[in-house]
Amino acid sequence: MAHIESRITSQGQISIPARIRQKLGLGPGSKVEWCERGDEVVVRRATTYSSQDIHDALFDAPPRHRTIAEMDEGIRAHLRKKHARR
Repeated sequence: MAHIESRITSQGQISIPARIRQKLGLGPGSKVEWCERGDEVVVRRATTYSSQDIHDALFDAPPRHRTIAEMDEGIRAHLRKKHARR
């Protein structure tokens, strides 16, 4: 990767180049982390994900709605299987 430079303003602010923002998926309000590694500093996207973000990443579709009776039967079946004598 070619070196990309940014200029620091008098207030200590920098602009993140567009190519880097796109690669990291950064937009307005995004947070970044600054990590020291020896004599280098690594900038990366902050990993603050909500439970909804994680759920959306794991499951393509929302779960099917179940009735109370279906949930009760699922619990009964699980407990029968878990405590079955072998």
